[in-house]
Amino acid sequence: MSDLLFVPGQRWVSNTESELGLGIVVEVLGRRVDISFPASGERRTYAVDNAPLNRVRYDVGQEISTAEDQSFKVAEVIEERSCLFYIGYNEQGEKLTVPELELNSFVQFSQPQDRLFAGQIDKNRAFQLRCETLEHIRHQQLSEVRGLVGARVQLLPHQLYIASETANRFAPRVLLADEVGLGKTIEAGLVIHHQLMTGRASRVLIVVPDSLVHQWLVEMLRRFNLFFSLYDAERCQAIKESGVDNPFEEAQLVLCSLSTFTEHQELHEQAVAASWDLMVVDEAHHLTWSPEQVSPAYRCVEALAKTAQGLLLLTATPEQLGIESHFSRLRLLDPDRYYDVAKFIAEEQHYQPVNGLVQQLMAANVAEHIAAPEFISQLSQYLGADAVAHLQQEWQGEQPQLAIAHAIEQLLDQHGTGRVLFRNTRASVAGFPDRHLHQHPLIAPDDYMAQLDGAEINASLRPEVLLGEQWLSSDPRVQWLSSWLREHRSHKVLVICARAETALDLELHLRLKAGVQSAVFHEGLSLVARDRAAAYFADDEDGAQILICSEIGSEGRNFQFSHHLVLFDLPLNPDLLEQRIGRLDRIGQRHDVQIHCPYYQQTAQESLLRWYHEGLNAFEKTCPAGNNIYQQVETELLACLRGEPQANESQAEQLAALLSHTQQVTLQTLTALQQGRDRLVELNSFNEVKAERIVEAFIAEERRYELAKYMEQVFDLFGVDQEEHTALSTVIHPGDHMLCHNFPGLSEDGMTATYQREMALSREDIQFLSWEHPLVTGAMDMILGGELGNTALATIKLPPIKPGTLMLEAVFTVQCSAPPQLQLHRYLPLTTIRVVVDINNTDLSAILSSERLAKLVAKVPKRVGQDLVRQTRADIMKLITLAETIAAVQQAAIVEQAQQAMLSQQTEEAQRLSALAQRNPNIRQEEIDFQLQATDMLSASLQQARSKLEAVRVLVAV
Repeated sequence: MSDLLFVPGQRWVSNTESELGLGIVVEVLGRRVDISFPASGERRTYAVDNAPLNRVRYDVGQEISTAEDQSFKVAEVIEERSCLFYIGYNEQGEKLTVPELELNSFVQFSQPQDRLFAGQIDKNRAFQLRCETLEHIRHQQLSEVRGLVGARVQLLPHQLYIASETANRFAPRVLLADEVGLGKTIEAGLVIHHQLMTGRASRVLIVVPDSLVHQWLVEMLRRFNLFFSLYDAERCQAIKESGVDNPFEEAQLVLCSLSTFTEHQELHEQAVAASWDLMVVDEAHHLTWSPEQVSPAYRCVEALAKTAQGLLLLTATPEQLGIESHFSRLRLLDPDRYYDVAKFIAEEQHYQPVNGLVQQLMAANVAEHIAAPEFISQLSQYLGADAVAHLQQEWQGEQPQLAIAHAIEQLLDQHGTGRVLFRNTRASVAGFPDRHLHQHPLIAPDDYMAQLDGAEINASLRPEVLLGEQWLSSDPRVQWLSSWLREHRSHKVLVICARAETALDLELHLRLKAGVQSAVFHEGLSLVARDRAAAYFADDEDGAQILICSEIGSEGRNFQFSHHLVLFDLPLNPDLLEQRIGRLDRIGQRHDVQIHCPYYQQTAQESLLRWYHEGLNAFEKTCPAGNNIYQQVETELLACLRGEPQANESQAEQLAALLSHTQQVTLQTLTALQQGRDRLVELNSFNEVKAERIVEAFIAEERRYELAKYMEQVFDLFGVDQEEHTALSTVIHPGDHMLCHNFPGLSEDGMTATYQREMALSREDIQFLSWEHPLVTGAMDMILGGELGNTALATIKLPPIKPGTLMLEAVFTVQCSAPPQLQLHRYLPLTTIRVVVDINNTDLSAILSSERLAKLVAKVPKRVGQDLVRQTRADIMKLITLAETIAAVQQAAIVEQAQQAMLSQQTEEAQRLSALAQRNPNIRQEEIDFQLQATDMLSASLQQARSKLEAVRVLVAV
């Protein structure tokens, strides 16, 4: 129809809300028309002259159904007083005459051809966007770094290497043991994100100490866009009261403190009963075990670990607490493999000769070693005679270094605990700044000294507690900080203190009394408020000079754009001190970190400062064994801090003795750790060549400018408003006339976003849009999951083609269902088959490429297009049938190619794992079995592959 004529009883369908079903014209009043949609129970009022509606008219030969679900084939269509009557025959051959008013209202036009013939013709840019979306998803599925590019992290080779090596395994069970500051949490987050994105996991449980719950919650949300549900006893009880038997089955991603399980047996049993694809345990060195005694915490984690498919244990001290403790963590990973401590110790000794062989292969005089019969004989014991003979042959070739690299890789793959243990050290990873301590001695006020007798150690280390409510006026640290800030106005300064109350009081005083632009950051603030404070501090132009954090409030945040750190007080725990310094001392820090410590002379503050600096050297160097050393000298240290000198010994002599003893313990502990380093593990934890390749692939896959252009088209088509925020960021918010009620991942308040990783790392309040961000993936899912863009009509002017020629562009996808964990997309990603045919049965696909058509097509007025489709319906059906025939031939070739590639790669990997298992018992039989089963399941799935018509565009030559 070329104009809109509404009559009560007619059936119409909405162009913008096709999910409403068939509508009925209820009433026409002047320039308005009321349409009722029985299927959805909705009613709409439209303006007659621009209603987004299409008249529903079925043609002869179509099968339709009545409101009572009685189906019949249309034999004749009669129009009376602008209403249609359908005459046809049901399956029993009975003749039916059905007015359109009595048709089934639940019909929806989702298939491209159905929508086309119902007059639902989309814009050409919607059609092109749909096709682009298909290609973008295919590109991502083929990427070797899929599941990693969406994280808001620096591109650090050692982290990306470990994440890639671990995440690509089936149900990974590994110990992540990088030194402090190297990013174990990020590595674990990358693995979690990868496993979720690729379908290897859907249910994840994270178990952490109480003090780290908030840090993990923030890290998972801010860096990986993962919304974990925080479970404690109160929340579990609330869920149970709602009628749920097992609260742990209500959420897919769960974060829980370890104490929740150790203190509530019922909750532990329920968590064990729930199935988990992946479990993560932080601070795993706190789980103590021995053949004689097992801690409650260890028992809890052990029970959970047995039911979880994958397991990540995080610890910065894999062997700090002794070989038995190290064995206990490996036992959690694979109890069948690690069941006997004595046998494990013997195996560890067996790795020493292998370590020596690796060092000889890496030596500058490797040529001498390869020429020595003794070395070759020893190498043959570990690699086999055939492998060594191949090595000697490769050594004589054009690239001898590749032969050495291959031999080292084989040794690492076949021997040692490298497959289940990853450990990088600061010594092997570049990029850390130097640290410098600046001591600021102050005279203790009389009021403080008067309160020391009988005071707790924590109170003596935090003078504001003893000084009382008016502490700001009498504490010399406050006056020193005010003066120091005036002298360093151009610098961003992070101040950390133990208590939130101290942070609040100090910030208010500096802002009101000293005129300092400041912000406060503590655990009592909401996530939004913390974001605002962090953003205010990060702003270079109008932001705060100083951010004052409490101990817990600073967890999970990185402020490496600042390099001045003021420690307003000192914690007793060396790990907390390192955590404080770690807010600034991170890879990516461009300046040396300046650490400022104001302290009262001749008090516990000075003693603790000197113990950290002269005993541990914890300010200017990291001390991986700090907590272990603290436990060894704890009695002496606390006595010194309390001012309890031993008999015949002054306080100065007592402190000197403590420092001397601490230095000895530190040297012994660090020496033991250095000697106990497993070089095989460290080499296996970082392959520089592979890591750089991953980083290069990472950079290539970001395609930030391509993404920005794509999302601009998406926002424009769906009516999402965007405006420039800065040169590198944009503000996105819902528009007044959006095509959908809710845009995926976009709240009513909108968001500020950037496509630049560098900006996202410095501004955590700004969303980092990547190809894996929920807003982007949600938009692509919405496009492909809906009908928008699956029909179009255009004219094309091309001299060789006769005007009036009818053509069809059809886009098919090859559909194949398989369990997500099989990752079928590795062999058969989302594949499109594009066919262009004309009414003369000519295949024009190669001549009229999608790029060429995009430049040639012109739009057609919608009503004209609807009339044209109605008149040429029979011809269009013939073209669709021809396109389906051509696509079927291509589909068969595509599936066969995928089948061959799958069999080749799966068989090769199964053989590799089986061969490794003969030499390295860390290869679990479960992995080999999964590989073999997956091959059979993948083959069966590929045999069921079918093509689906994804979109059609009618083309008319002019």
